[in-house]
Amino acid sequence: MSPIELDYRLSRHTLDNGMHVVINHDPTAPGEALNIWYRVGSADEQPGATGFAHLFEHLMFTGSAQVAASEHLSLLESIGGSANATTSFDRTNYFETVPPGALDLALWLEGDRLGSLTISDESFATQREVVKEEKRQRYDNVPYGDLQDLMIELNFPQDHPYGHLPIGSMADLDAATPDQARAFFARFYRPNNAFLTLSGPVDPQQALASVRRYLGDLDPGPVDRQPSRGLPRHEGVPTLEVTRPAPSSMVHLCWRTPAYAERDHLVVEQALAVLASGQSSRLPDLLVRQTQIADSVGAGDFSLSRGVSLAVLSARVAPGHSTEEVSEALVSEVARLCDEGPDQAEIDRINAGFDRSWLSRLASVDERADEISSMGCLLDDPGQINTLLGTIHAITAEDITAAARHWLAPEHRSVLIYNAQEA
Repeated sequence: MSPIELDYRLSRHTLDNGMHVVINHDPTAPGEALNIWYRVGSADEQPGATGFAHLFEHLMFTGSAQVAASEHLSLLESIGGSANATTSFDRTNYFETVPPGALDLALWLEGDRLGSLTISDESFATQREVVKEEKRQRYDNVPYGDLQDLMIELNFPQDHPYGHLPIGSMADLDAATPDQARAFFARFYRPNNAFLTLSGPVDPQQALASVRRYLGDLDPGPVDRQPSRGLPRHEGVPTLEVTRPAPSSMVHLCWRTPAYAERDHLVVEQALAVLASGQSSRLPDLLVRQTQIADSVGAGDFSLSRGVSLAVLSARVAPGHSTEEVSEALVSEVARLCDEGPDQAEIDRINAGFDRSWLSRLASVDERADEISSMGCLLDDPGQINTLLGTIHAITAEDITAAARHWLAPEHRSVLIYNAQEA
């Protein structure tokens, strides 16, 4: 084991029905975490029927054969546990944390809803309205609420699996039916489309026996996922400019980048960290501290897994300055990284920042379980929680320079200008 290789104990199993299971024994953890990822997200939805993957975040808590509506949450909360769910483009995950000794309850609840979820017309109508209100509050009626939607519009064809956000369109939500939801559940919520992680002070053999007891007899079935669909790098600098009621104007530079499982995805993320991770990185130092033409600068990646991903540099324009000025400064610094690459001090800084963030995340039993499920579901290698630090530290300045030149070259960018509407 190298000095930067971790040693989380993992045992991996595949049930007869195809469900993948990883058990992480950690006797020091204060609770037991159950985390299950289903390989279904908004990328698996059909045109005219968007929003279903996210809708199941809500429907999965509306009752099953032996569990009444809302009882899933109330049973867990009554013993001091918690539960929630999230949806993205490529996956939906459900997670619970319970006190030691209560894992069987969580597994029984998961098995009952996977095997017999109840989608009544009434519960469907109620949860659809909840999702529509969420869309209004988070996307339709807030400053910058349409920002991600505009990024998707700019960077993906409308018929691409990534051509819409997980929240879906209001028109599709209005038209959605309970029968469509039942069909969606039957198509994707199968044990052979799931990756389950248990983490905490659990006995691995007893935990596996409980998994088999509550989930092992569920029937597998065909799963109809959307295939990968890669896209070429941008040419000609596609640009979208809008004006909206907002506190400040913003500039966003976007690049189509390698999919999540590809090694260059990590290298591009390190290049973005050189540019904009922390106030001492290049762009915040230049645009915010020195020239003061921007109030903030950030970078991120959508971490998409089917053939292509999307990297973004964003800057909030400072009062008295223009989007053109900020855009030119962003492009100039990206070009400088492509030409010169990072120095060793920058490599050391971004590695230290990654180490701190990664180790902090793994210290939490529920967040560790989520990372194990993520790496198992999207990379087919949950053991990467132990080796990722070494992989990151093996990325050289030359690797970052080459990846930046290929993937982040200014001529391959797209540009979203978000103008603040004058009062």
